[in-house]
Amino acid sequence: MKLTVRHTTRYRFTEPVRGVVQSLRLWPCDCASQKVLRWNVVTEGALRGAEFTDGAGDRTALASWRGPIDALSVEVSGEVETSDLSGVLRAHREKGPASLYLRATRHIKADNDLRELSAVALAGMNTASDLSRAHALAGAIADAIEYVPGETRAHTTAAEALAGGKGVCQDHTHALISVAHVAGIPARYVMGYLQSSEAGSPHEASHAWAELFVSDLGWVGFDAANRCCPDERYIRLGSGYDAQDAAPIRGLVQGSSPDEHLEVEVEVTAEQQQQQ
Repeated sequence: MKLTVRHTTRYRFTEPVRGVVQSLRLWPCDCASQKVLRWNVVTEGALRGAEFTDGAGDRTALASWRGPIDALSVEVSGEVETSDLSGVLRAHREKGPASLYLRATRHIKADNDLRELSAVALAGMNTASDLSRAHALAGAIADAIEYVPGETRAHTTAAEALAGGKGVCQDHTHALISVAHVAGIPARYVMGYLQSSEAGSPHEASHAWAELFVSDLGWVGFDAANRCCPDERYIRLGSGYDAQDAAPIRGLVQGSSPDEHLEVEVEVTAEQQQQQ
């Protein structure tokens, strides 16, 4: 299907700042499950700096605004043709071994409860395929953490989300990466877009899911929050160790530290292709 994306991020400051520098990772790559038909990232008033593709195959660009400024925006629009490969990431160019993604960060570090959950989920599966074990872990996280917005924050860890039993896609993803690491399975955080309703109504954030490395298949996506693998409703933007590392926008404010107000609006609409 064809997915059309509109993603607007607005920053407002309570007093003017001397400048803002941002690292933008807002370009989806072409791979077997998605083909970019058109894509545009507008940073009005900004100076665009270096652009590069990192070792994970994700495109990054630098943008800076010179002050004094009290507001700025980043606007993304585009169209991507997607297909359902049951979450398997194919024809994605990247460098580096999967073992790089066994690294723990503060957000995904396993505590005793996460270690126990991993062990229980995989009990009796010593001879099962890696894919079956990955599905078992994703199912265990979906059962352990109820999807409830507003119960966690941007810096909530996997251990904290599991202890509270409630969270959003970021929490499900962090927890799934954590239990996968306990089982010795490389796993990483993926940021992207999800066409979550037929109407394509605007919502307040992009989406997140995990990719686990499965022998014979490579990287396979698992969206524990929705109990599924990514299909034609998903657009993959980029990956990282955790939500902070994979963030589509990261930045620094120069000068004083005024209060910052952030508004994010994402709209993803689908156009079902006609059969030839």
